[in-house]
Order: sequence, then structure tokens, then C-alpha cells
Amino acid sequence: MSSSDLPLAWTRFFVFMFFSSLSVGSSSASVSQPHSNNNTSTCTKMDSKNTTECSEKLKESARLGSAFKLLDSNFFSERKVLEIAKGATEFTVPIIKANRKLVASKNGGLHNPSVLIFYSDWDREQAQGMSKRFIYPSLLNVQRPKNEEDIAFMTVLELGTLIKTKQITSQELTRIFLRRLKRYNPVLKAVVTYTEELAYKQAKEADELLAQGKYLGPLHGIPYGLKDIVAVPQYKTTWGSTTFKNQVLNMEAWVYKRLKSAGAVLVAKLVTGSLAYDDIWFGGRTRNPWNIEEFSTGSSAGPAACTSAGMVPFAIGSETAGSITYPASRCGVTALRPTFGTVGRTGVMSIAESLDKLGPFCRSAADCAIVLDAIRGKDPDDLSSKDIPFGDPFSVDIKKLTVGYLEDAEMEVVKVLVAKGVNMVPFKLNYTVESVQGILNFTMDVEMLAHFDEWQRSGQDDVYEAQDQWPLELRRSRVIPAVDYVQAQRARGKLIREVKESFTVDAFIGNATDWEKVCLGNLVGLPVIVVPTGLKNISNPPSSGTRRRTTINTGIYAPPNHDHIALALSMAYQSVTVHHKQRPPIDDLGPNDTPLPQFSSPPRRLHL
Repeated sequence: MSSSDLPLAWTRFFVFMFFSSLSVGSSSASVSQPHSNNNTSTCTKMDSKNTTECSEKLKESARLGSAFKLLDSNFFSERKVLEIAKGATEFTVPIIKANRKLVASKNGGLHNPSVLIFYSDWDREQAQGMSKRFIYPSLLNVQRPKNEEDIAFMTVLELGTLIKTKQITSQELTRIFLRRLKRYNPVLKAVVTYTEELAYKQAKEADELLAQGKYLGPLHGIPYGLKDIVAVPQYKTTWGSTTFKNQVLNMEAWVYKRLKSAGAVLVAKLVTGSLAYDDIWFGGRTRNPWNIEEFSTGSSAGPAACTSAGMVPFAIGSETAGSITYPASRCGVTALRPTFGTVGRTGVMSIAESLDKLGPFCRSAADCAIVLDAIRGKDPDDLSSKDIPFGDPFSVDIKKLTVGYLEDAEMEVVKVLVAKGVNMVPFKLNYTVESVQGILNFTMDVEMLAHFDEWQRSGQDDVYEAQDQWPLELRRSRVIPAVDYVQAQRARGKLIREVKESFTVDAFIGNATDWEKVCLGNLVGLPVIVVPTGLKNISNPPSSGTRRRTTINTGIYAPPNHDHIALALSMAYQSVTVHHKQRPPIDDLGPNDTPLPQFSSPPRRLHL
């Protein structure tokens, strides 16, 4: 064999070793290794039905271990390799086969191209153009309420009017919201870090600018919170993880810079689930203000809970797969997951660069529009971001729109919009791609593992706060071939084209937390706004007679780059309803709630 043949030989050897490790019961490829009693016991505990099956699993594990050694990834314990082999057989390989079948073609380059793109432009500054800003409505006769509780639940637009008319100062507002944060956080566990010194500095600057006749817009002097995956200089950015709880990133995230330039005042870094997964973090688990026996879900747990409880007027969260829609729905707030690429992500912890999005949690859809207008635009260091020429949501003529409603839509919303003159029609999205959830998991897991490779190699996943499916999913990502990751992106492209062809309406209404729609919406890049539509009594309420409730919500979806349509429809709905104005019973916790009772955790789903 010549030296030029060596790379090919190694490639063939690796392919053999890798796929041997994924084949079930392939005795011809078995690597005979002695199995300790400890290994056999471990195998038996992992649902192996008999000794023969256990022996086969150990052989598969040994082959996989050999492949890991070849790939410089032989740092997993024998138990972890067993778990990975089991997961690859049960989950990874079926998804790989489904994606291959979906895009199979001998001349594959002509059909179902990948959604991955190559960006070669060095001159980033050329893409700095700014689209036209929204024209906000003016509020008349807004008067300062007499008590702080009423002030805390005013909208951004109302608070902005109070500041502009000098009925209240930014420093006063900052004190009010810091007091509320400190009062309710012991119950809700929604705050990681108070940025008190920075907040008063920014509030003072806002008041001084206004005294000079300089008004920066509706966010001038308005307090807010950031999900703690967003970097702010001189303050910890913990990512919710024990591993990173002392991490200080001395950089300004792009979204933070945008809000600072709009005059907003940062009062707190709010809880993210550990590594942006669910609602468990190194300080505990964040609770739902509407029913503290429930948790907020995540991973934008803090932004949802704090906005719901009137602890901040608005907050910035993020979503990869449900982290805005789920906590907003659980905590009963209005929140927008914008079109992918709307908001720059420089300085924000990345999970999956082709899925991550930042969006606002607010009191109303109008507030979501105001915050979106402040944070949108081209981030020169985020190649996926773009300056989208949205229409003005405050100027959309909704009577010219045709809006679909799915079978799971809240019919009260449909009736309200019909009364507002919207043409409502039954609707169904049609697509042939069956592995939507699998495509999302492949994409998310592989991209995140690329970022957290060293974290996993160092064994830090052993101290992960939520020891369930997430560390195991990342471990399984090691056995996803690069070819099959790209095949998943080709399948994703097919899904995008089919959804586009099926999207025959201007927008549609449906369940915001249906997992299939969460996966599809994030893969395709659909914007959705979560809108509160009511409350219902909880089952088995506590004897203390509190007002705990379960929130009811809907999602209004629009095509990519048409967030203004979803915003306009939700504003129309909220203009004649009061569901979004309801306040959770956080002052009515009941006599048995201090200290809080311990509840068994319900089965959890991946919310990122």
C-alpha cells in the first residue's frame, strides 16, 4: 500500500468500526472482550431482558468504545458507552434512516439542497442598513396610579408616557421594580443577579437626558430583565449552571447594547434553566406565579415568571425549541418568538446557531412590538442576523387579511377576530416530512455539542443540575455521522419548501405549545406570538382557598419576515379583551406555603 492510500484506508477502517458499533446483534463484527460482573449488572439495570441480550449489548458497547478511541473520544465511562449504544439503536439510527429515505437520490445535489449556507463577505459593515422604525400610538390621559402595585402592572407604553410627561422618574420606577424583585424572588426563584448599581446609574442618566429635552423613545428609563445567557460587563453570566456560576464575560451582548441605546434600564439577570434547558438551575427551580405548585417551564423561566408577577415591565428571553412559547404559556404572559435572524446574538450563549432566537416577554402585544423594534437589526458579528424590512404592526389593516385556524385553535380568538373584520378560514398545514422532531433533535444536539465539546470531555456533564435526558442526548450526538447531520438539513429544507407551499393564508392560529408545531416552527423559522386567552381553575385546589389558576393561551403564527402580521392580529384581539391584564395571586400564597411544600417533579420535556 502506498502512502497516498493510507488516508483512504483509515477512512474505510473508521466507517467499518463506526457502523459496526451501531448494528444490533452483528456477531460477525463482534469484538470479544471480557465482561465484568459490574458491567453485567449495569447492563441488566438498563432494561436488558436476559443474559444473552445483555452480552450482545456489552459487545456493541465494546465496539462503540473502540470507535470512540479512534476518534479521540474515549473519555466516557463503560456505563455511559452502554447508554450511548442503547440510545443510538433506539433513537439515532431510526432517525438517520428516515432522513436518508426522505432525501434519497442518486443525483442528490439537484434535489433537496441543505439549508446550510456559506457566508464569504468580509465587509460586514456594508450590511448595517436600518429599516424604517415603527410608528407608535400616542396615549392620552395616562395618569400615575396611587399605589405601586398598579404601577407595576402598567404596560411599557403606559410607563413610557408617565416618564415622558414627567409624572414619574426612571429612578422611581427602578426602585419600585427592584423592591418587587426582592420581595417575590424568594418564592419564585426567578432572579440570578440584581444589577442594582448599574440600574440606578442607567436610570439617573435617563432622567438627566429627559431634563435636557432628549427623549430616546418609549423604552426611555424603563426597567427590564435579561435571561442570564446574555453577557453584561462586570456581572456574572452563569448560564444557570454550577460549572459557570462564577463566570464573568466582560463584553456587551448586542441585544444589551441595543436596549441601552434605547434608554432601557437593566435591573436583573433572570433565571435560565441550566445551559438553557428547562427551569432547573443551580439555585433551585423557578415557579409559576399563577400557581406556585407548578414550575414555570423553561428555559426562559425567569423572564416569564418575572414579567407575569409584575417584577419587571418586560424581559428578554431566548428560544431554540420552546423556551419562549412554553414558559410564556405557563406563566400567562404575551411573548414573541420572532423570525430567525431578527435579533443579533453576539454575546449570548449558543445552543444551535441555526435555531437560536431572542425575543421579548411583555404585558401586551403592543409592548412586544415596541421592544422588537428596539432590538431588531443587523448584528455585524452574527452572520445569521439581518435587517428585516418589517411592515409597521401599528398600521396593518387586518380587514384585508385571511387568517387560518387549526383544529386546536382557541375559538374565542377566532370569534373576536371575525368581529374585528378578519376573514377567518379553517386551515391545515400539509407536509410529508414525518421526522420533524428527529430533525430538530439532530440539529440541536450536534450544534450544541460542538460548543460544549470540552465541557463534556472534562466530565462536567456529571454535575449537570438536571440529570435526565439532556446530558445523554449530547453524548449520543457523538455517534451522528457528519453526512447524516447534513442529510437532516436537507430534510429540513424539504420541510421548509412544503410548509411554504402549504402556507396559503396571511397567518394562522393554533396551540402554541403543541410539540410538533414547536419543532416545525423553529425548523422553518416561523414567528409566533403567545397570547393569553383566559384562565381555568386548577384541579384539587389547596384548602387555603387561594386564587391559583391555570392559564389558557393561543399562538398566532405568521410566515418568516411577517412578524408584524402576527403582532397586528394579537393587538386587535387584546384591544377588546382583558385576559392579558389579569394579575397572578402572588400576594395570596396561602398559610401552608411558607416554606413551600416539596412537590414531585412531573415528567419533563426538552425546552430550550
